[in-house]
Amino acid sequence: MTESLIDVGGYRLRAVERGDGPLVLMIHGFPGLAWSWRHQMAPLAQAGYRAVAIDSLGYGGSDRPSDPSAYTSDRMQTYLIALIDHYGADRAIVVGQDFGAQYAWNMAVRAPHRVAALITTIPYDYDMAGRAMLGVAPRLPVDAPARPVASSPDRLPSERFAAMARDQFVHFHYFQSAGPAERELGARPADFLHRLFHTLSADGDMWAWKAGSSDGSGYLDVLPDAPPLPWPWLSEAAFEHFAMGYDHPDPMLRFIGGLNSYRTADANWRIGAAYADADVTVPTLFLYGAQDPSFGFFPDWEARLRTRVPGLRGIEPIAGAGHFVQQEQPEAFNAAMLGFLDEVMP
Repeated sequence: MTESLIDVGGYRLRAVERGDGPLVLMIHGFPGLAWSWRHQMAPLAQAGYRAVAIDSLGYGGSDRPSDPSAYTSDRMQTYLIALIDHYGADRAIVVGQDFGAQYAWNMAVRAPHRVAALITTIPYDYDMAGRAMLGVAPRLPVDAPARPVASSPDRLPSERFAAMARDQFVHFHYFQSAGPAERELGARPADFLHRLFHTLSADGDMWAWKAGSSDGSGYLDVLPDAPPLPWPWLSEAAFEHFAMGYDHPDPMLRFIGGLNSYRTADANWRIGAAYADADVTVPTLFLYGAQDPSFGFFPDWEARLRTRVPGLRGIEPIAGAGHFVQQEQPEAFNAAMLGFLDEVMP
């Protein structure tokens, strides 16, 4: 693999690449790095693709601006299109996980001429600023209080997150204020990563946070302990690679990419209004972990996805995988990904 820092317009993103052929751009979420796609690089290259994985803005070897406005959906799309331009491609196959799925869906809707095919692991329009594929029209009376739901056409995300946090700790709400999360997580980065990786995996219990109070609690107060490494899908050496990627001399910047991605929710919800009724027409594979605990946030996702994504070629759950599906079950993920690309790429 080769590694480079690419200027995407005021900021630099670290990218690793392998192979030649049609461009496959892989975008991770939180917590993640380009390293999250380590199992996909060689198979894609061997299949005749140019595999590119990035450290997203605020992560790893990429620049880490502290201003949340650098992370809004329109800015993120500008950076990703600049990456595609850098590689001399008219279009890219875009693969996204977690926040990376949010960026991938957005690009397929807002710049479909730049997306040859799409693979995502989180449903369309169910991100932290989404409307749950219900469109832009509000469904509640103007004076109705915000409902405690993550995605909705009604009320700003921050208002809904606050409603969710009335009775228990909710990290969406906790992350909205700059400072507390940076101090807490930046002081114990390896402990946080260890626990969060396990919590979001097929064997974890993400919903344990519901037992914690939002009064005075931090994220580490409600995240369950994790068993010692290694796990079947994550070795000690692989985990150390993640821990090193999140290290930074300034503890306040260690997790800034993920934290600021949550803080753009209100801005992204407003930006997304112009696209909320748009369908996804590019060839799409929805490929997800069958035990992904985050799907508790996504009611009625499958019926809505089949309606709102006319480009959908398949929905494939992968058994034995949670939120980190491409790492937890890489052979199954790669087989489904390459089978889809064989079908849709000329």
